[in-house]
Amino acid sequence: MWLMSKLMYMTISLTQLIFLILMVMLSVAFFSLLERKILGYIHYRKGPNKVGYVGLFQPFADVIKLMTKDDFPVIWSNKMSYYGSPIYMLFLAMMMWSLLPYYWVSYSLKFSILLILLLLGMGVYSLIYAGWSSNSKYSLLGAMRSLTQSLSYEVTLGFMFITLISYSNSLAMKDNINFSSTPFFFLFPIFGLMFFSLLAELNRAPMDLSEGESELVSGYSTEYGGIMYTLIFLSENMMIFFSTYLMTFFFIKSNSSSIMFVFAQIFLLSLVVMIRGVVPRFRYDKMMKMCWKQILPLSMSACSMVIGLIFAA
Repeated sequence: MWLMSKLMYMTISLTQLIFLILMVMLSVAFFSLLERKILGYIHYRKGPNKVGYVGLFQPFADVIKLMTKDDFPVIWSNKMSYYGSPIYMLFLAMMMWSLLPYYWVSYSLKFSILLILLLLGMGVYSLIYAGWSSNSKYSLLGAMRSLTQSLSYEVTLGFMFITLISYSNSLAMKDNINFSSTPFFFLFPIFGLMFFSLLAELNRAPMDLSEGESELVSGYSTEYGGIMYTLIFLSENMMIFFSTYLMTFFFIKSNSSSIMFVFAQIFLLSLVVMIRGVVPRFRYDKMMKMCWKQILPLSMSACSMVIGLIFAA
């Protein structure tokens, strides 16, 4: 009886996880359409509107096109790392989503916040190996930029997670950590610092220096095409979805299935896209200087203030 109940629990949990990952992948396809539409209107054009009604089937056409393209790695590239890096990147993105709490999911972890921070740090390895194994100067330089950028902003992100952990006194996401009862003047700096750090961690504009099209062609993914590039694109957008979900979960007091939660996440996704269309890319040395001399001291101050208020109470 005990074995049957355990097997039933594992089967239900696995089914829920597979369903979740499939829905996230479907959402990523339509996020790419949303991004192209918003960027189009920012540039005074309509964006994709030919495939289906107002372009709703454009993501499916893009998937078919990408999946049917050939992938030609460089002759002297390291084949194992070249093909393994996109798969590893997608695996990490799926692992991230499995750690988030949902009211209909039957499993939960006690140290999910710690594991999220760990997986965010491990993501840079896939970028390094993708750039190095491609045997391309553009890819290698993009990977080197990703490494230094991630190491720099992970420190700031770590302090923000320490702030969240100190405020809630728990390492589990299921404890419904949120700052919704906190005054706005206290909430906004923490939200801004965490959002800025996640933008840098995701290599999104204005900190997309690892993929700078005007400098590095396409950065670490320059030599990828076909299915491998599809995996990279999918994992990057899954991480954007995950980060906006995380921010909404921390700062909006609402159930993850409520309309308010959904609209808040859509707003954050749109904000990420609008920043790309409006804000110019930072210069590399300016971005690193801003991290170590401005963002990091501010995050340390916010963390110290929260811990001080907790102990004072």
